[in-house]
Amino acid sequence: MRFVDEARIRVKAGDGGTGIVSWRREKFVPLGGPSGGNGGRGGDVIFVAKEGMNSLLDLKQQSLLQASNGNKGLSKNKTGRHGDDKIIFVPVGTVINDEDNSGFPYELLKHDQSVIVCRGGDGGFGNSHFKTRLNSAPEKCTPGFPGQERFLRLTLKLMADVGLLGFPNAGKSTLLSHMSNARPKVADYPFTTIKPMVGVCEIDLSRTMIIADVPGLIEGASEGLGLGFRFLRHLERVRVLCHLIDVSSEESLFKRYETINKELVNYSGELAALPQVIALNKIDALHDTPDELVEFEAMLRQKNIEYYRVSAATGAGLTILRDALFARIKKLNDFSDDSVEQIKKFDPTLNLYK
Repeated sequence: MRFVDEARIRVKAGDGGTGIVSWRREKFVPLGGPSGGNGGRGGDVIFVAKEGMNSLLDLKQQSLLQASNGNKGLSKNKTGRHGDDKIIFVPVGTVINDEDNSGFPYELLKHDQSVIVCRGGDGGFGNSHFKTRLNSAPEKCTPGFPGQERFLRLTLKLMADVGLLGFPNAGKSTLLSHMSNARPKVADYPFTTIKPMVGVCEIDLSRTMIIADVPGLIEGASEGLGLGFRFLRHLERVRVLCHLIDVSSEESLFKRYETINKELVNYSGELAALPQVIALNKIDALHDTPDELVEFEAMLRQKNIEYYRVSAATGAGLTILRDALFARIKKLNDFSDDSVEQIKKFDPTLNLYK
């Protein structure tokens, strides 16, 4: 399936049904009177996040998504049938923006989380609604109210525990294929990955983590160069960054490391602040340890940055790297749980857990 992470759609809620003018005409009932019912309410447009979806392709191919209109009122003071809601399923991690920026954006970050983006119109009034002491036989009814209509911009940001980043041809796709169930395209030329890939790394029955691979970054990616600018947002929601550096490249390790981190800072300070684990990849291509690699590792130790020597092609060191990444994720999860308990204990006025 083609990966689509942006879509512009038009959505419209249902219009309310029209009220009617009607009169009681029952046998053996001497006094009649108005009996026109109100129109039914139009259906809402509701977005629901669903796990297992990873693209906005279905929405991009539709020009209008509309809920059902309410039916007109009925005699005997019966309200017309309400319109059916329009349920739109989107991937978890979808951001919904209104083009006129009125009350948006909404972010759907959990399975089955939902939001109503357009409210259906109320039904019109039948003539029985206008009956008063001075006007016992009104011949008046009103049309239903129109439903809301919006033009929306949908943006998908992948949800993952670990995000792989690095220069093109650093070995991210090979690493993802060895550590998870994903099967990305692997080749010996740059930019083999042209769309984000997500895989589940299953360590054992009780320990799993989600790994995301985005297209390779180059210098100037935060300004629109290469493929990275469009997909940098997919790293915003990861918990830990795994920075792959090709040690067999002729380019300086220091320069590659600093270039990627500079692009992260230029794009988003929050993204640059995420914890990083350095994977020194393609270690199998070295016959001996070059002096630059020794100096680079010394610099990482001095900055207390966790690093590992691995070979994505042969699988060397991947088990240690996998366990280290999972330990980082578990530590972050434990810290989040502690924070939640503190909020519940010391600030019960926060209404966050309904």
